[in-house]
Amino acid sequence: MGLLSKKDTDSEKDFETEFHFPTSDKALLIFTRNPELGKVKTRLAGGVGDSAALEIYKFLLRHTVSITQNLSVDKQVFYSEKIRASDYWDENKFTKKLQHGDDLGARMQKAFSRAFASGYKKAIIIGSDMYDLSQKDLEEAFAALDENDFVVGPAEDGGYYLLGMTFLKPELFSNKIWGTETVLKDTLADLSSESVKLLETRNDVDYYEDIKGIEAFKPFLPEHLK
Repeated sequence: MGLLSKKDTDSEKDFETEFHFPTSDKALLIFTRNPELGKVKTRLAGGVGDSAALEIYKFLLRHTVSITQNLSVDKQVFYSEKIRASDYWDENKFTKKLQHGDDLGARMQKAFSRAFASGYKKAIIIGSDMYDLSQKDLEEAFAALDENDFVVGPAEDGGYYLLGMTFLKPELFSNKIWGTETVLKDTLADLSSESVKLLETRNDVDYYEDIKGIEAFKPFLPEHLK
């Protein structure tokens, strides 16, 4: 049985699983933001409005659940603010945790560090807002770690949508300007002496132009953009 501690509580049940026994040697780490109006997809909101951006983000959350829930790996969801007991992430399939750290790099390093300390041999991190990602893609990323120590999914905007490894390499998480087009280049420079598998370049959802013309997003758009 995992040990539980109360964190950032409100009127809802709000627990973080500090430890649980691994049921696999593979861990999928999913970083997510709490879906709150005006706090998610802010760049997208500049083109479609806050309400539409929130509904699109919720749609992307549901998509992420659908492509991860049946993976034969341990799945951990890291919330940005508060852990919710009754939400999209089924507690029977996903272990719920909080992100810890001053910036994205520190938070990711902490998540990987805890995964390896728990005994996992392979760990992959993704966000929760990639529409152009499937369960098969994730299975192939884990398989790539059989022959490589690192796997990277490049994003078209110069970042990455997936990062996986078989051991912790701290420099991957420092000296980066997170959210800019230099992140992928700087990350690959850090990995220049390592065995790395590069996945297909994919488009993530940051701006209206990223979803324009894609049928799945039309129900969430304001009328003048449909």
